[in-house]
Amino acid sequence: MVEVILRKDVADLGRAGELVTVRPGYARNYLIPRGIGLLATEGNRRRFEEERRQVEQSAQRERDMAAELGARLEGQSVTFTVRAGEEGRLFGSVTAADIAEALGEEGHEVDKRFIRLDDPIKELGVYDVPVRLHADVEPALKVWVVAEE
Repeated sequence: MVEVILRKDVADLGRAGELVTVRPGYARNYLIPRGIGLLATEGNRRRFEEERRQVEQSAQRERDMAAELGARLEGQSVTFTVRAGEEGRLFGSVTAADIAEALGEEGHEVDKRFIRLDDPIKELGVYDVPVRLHADVEPALKVWVVAEE
C-alpha cells in the first residue's frame, strides 16, 4: 500500500488535502498521472501545504472582493421603463443581461450569470432579484419595471 496526498476530492476515497492509503497501481496509473494525488513524500507534503495556503489566500481575496461589491449592491435599485400592454404584460422582457448592463452603467460590473433570475421578467412591478457574487455573498437587488408614458 502507498500513501497519497489528495489534491482534489475523490468519491469514496477522501477529500482534497487528506492523506489516504491506496494500492500502488491505483496511485501510479490513475491518481498521480491525472494530478489528483501526490505521493506522500516530505517534499510533496511541503509543496502541497504551500499550494493550499496560496489557494486559501486567493479564495479569501475573492470572498473579500465579493463582500465589498455585495455591500455596495445591497439595497441598490434599477428601473426599466418599457412598453407594456393593457394588463401590465410587457412587449418583450427584462433579462439578466439587461440588469447586468444597467448595473454596469451605474458603475457596478456584475456578470449576467451571477444574477439569479429564473425566468425573464414579463410583467410590470417591483422584483427582488438575488445576485450571487460568491457562495457566502448574495445581496438582493430591487428591479422596478414601469410602463412607458
